[in-house]
Amino acid sequence: MNKLSDPPKTDDQNSSGIDLRFRRFLPVVIDVETGGFIAATDALLEIAAVFVELDENGLLKPGKSMRYHVNPFPDSRLDPASLAVTGIDPYHPLRLAVDEKDAVREIFKEVRKEVKVQKCNRAILVGHNSFFDLQFLNATVERTNIKRNPFHPFSSFDTATLGGLAVGQTVLARAVAAAGFDWDDSQAHSALYDAQMTALLFCEVINRYKPIYEEFIS
Repeated sequence: MNKLSDPPKTDDQNSSGIDLRFRRFLPVVIDVETGGFIAATDALLEIAAVFVELDENGLLKPGKSMRYHVNPFPDSRLDPASLAVTGIDPYHPLRLAVDEKDAVREIFKEVRKEVKVQKCNRAILVGHNSFFDLQFLNATVERTNIKRNPFHPFSSFDTATLGGLAVGQTVLARAVAAAGFDWDDSQAHSALYDAQMTALLFCEVINRYKPIYEEFIS
């Protein structure tokens, strides 16, 4: 029986599990910290990626992570209000920052590897207010002329929306707490910490809906 639309036919013997669950898209959590809200002009200052994987019970869990401090690109805008929120000093001598092209290219390299390992066709960005992160990622790709972007150019999974659905909260800190996890305000607005918390929230929501998904495909 066709329920809305059947998932694509795949060979279960050669499946990683994630490929079947997300129609051959690999979810990868991305969080960026920036010098403002305008992707075309404002600096990318931090970027982090958290991969997800399935455990022995078929439940999604956060996996390995990557994080880079990023040098502002030439003539980029740095809004003092945004820097006050993130606490980032873009020119601190101990930041050990790299250029945005190098940071994004290294993340893309690992994403492409994981797409292949998980037998997927493409990655899809997971983010909290994911349109913001995807905008900055796409702007960096265009600005630096990076080839072979593994992410879908406009589709994403938004944990603000998923959190509103599953736990009645859309702010990341509140949604994480409502989902049963601890939140540390002192670590917030770090790309790595926010990405890790977003990954926890995403996995929790997906796992809560696992019985419904299994009924849908049965």
